[in-house]
Amino acid sequence: MSDLFNEDLFEKGLTQRKATLGADYVEKNLAAADGFTRPFQEAMTAWCWGFGWGDDVIDAKTRSMMNLTMLGALGRLHEWETHCRGALTNGVSKEEIRAIVHVIAIYCGVPMGLECFRVARKVLEEAGEL
Repeated sequence: MSDLFNEDLFEKGLTQRKATLGADYVEKNLAAADGFTRPFQEAMTAWCWGFGWGDDVIDAKTRSMMNLTMLGALGRLHEWETHCRGALTNGVSKEEIRAIVHVIAIYCGVPMGLECFRVARKVLEEAGEL
């Protein structure tokens, strides 16, 4: 690990990342990291998951709902799909996902809402929620 990040923050982030996205998913991403991408994986795990998700001020469910909204607004559908799965893990219901997509469609446009619904349907079907 590089000297840029505190080992404790990385470990805290790793625990939170696995809790939300699943250990298999996280381990696969870390195993695929090489000398070129490993520093980013370490930084993202420490900063996003250790610092950003690592306190108890906002619960994981609310953070997942916020992430879906922001990723939808940015049109980052690959990450939206990943975080949709994580949102289910963190207790976000299909009804809440639907309401989040409604907000995305209102503020970001109907085409983005349609894309989020398409991705949500895939995730919900895979999870046996539809």
